Amino acid sequence: MNPTLDHTMMRVEDLDASLEWYRTHLDYEEKGRMEMDTFTNVYIGPEGLHEEGAVLELTYNHDDSTYELGDAWGHIAVRVDDVYDAYEELMEGGVEDYRDPDSCGGRYAFVTDPDGHEIEIVQRDHGARWSIDHTMVRVEDADAALGWYLRKLGFEMVRRAEMDDFALYFVKPEGAAEEAMSIELTYNYDGRSYELGDAWGHFAVMVDDLEDAWGTLMGRHAEDYRDPESCDYTYAFTRTNDGHEVEILDAWPDAVE
Repeated sequence: MNPTLDHTMMRVEDLDASLEWYRTHLDYEEKGRMEMDTFTNVYIGPEGLHEEGAVLELTYNHDDSTYELGDAWGHIAVRVDDVYDAYEELMEGGVEDYRDPDSCGGRYAFVTDPDGHEIEIVQRDHGARWSIDHTMVRVEDADAALGWYLRKLGFEMVRRAEMDDFALYFVKPEGAAEEAMSIELTYNYDGRSYELGDAWGHFAVMVDDLEDAWGTLMGRHAEDYRDPESCDYTYAFTRTNDGHEVEILDAWPDAVE
């Protein structure tokens, strides 16, 4: 499939307010836009994004929908040179104080955007400033989730952290650049279950050949959720064992809700 993690999609209730927030505080610029009759998709990211870097897709439905965050999706994480300096900059810019670096052991911090999506600030020595480092999702069975990503998508585990009461597993396409986004699988040992909500949409995997990749996924018994034919052969969707939607595309989508 030769996959690349292309973007993470979230739904917003006020597109102008969301765009202003990301432009003002994360220096994001518009990378692409799709205006449809019932919704608008805007793709944003920082200047100087690596060729394998992922962008953020903001989806605005024109029917004034409201959304529930749920807890199955966790956050996106963005890269900075110094987490303390970056957090102070955000506070001075008027961003609400959510979880400062001291409360996170000095290793990271969190803010929220206008729709309540959590954004982790992580210190990295690679990638454009504010570029997406990873997207975090919570999983109910770590072994099954890792098997899904490694077997279905052909990803590899690039980092792991085993704690007393939870574990973190970071996966991305084999051979992906350091600057590429990864997916963080968070597994809590207490056996809890999660609600997906609808404020988070999906993450997208770009492939060389959509129909060939879809055939591979079906051969590996991935869920046939929205096949290429139902999406005008521009993209398709499957779902992980935890129900997280995964878009498969071989070009920028014509329409994604």
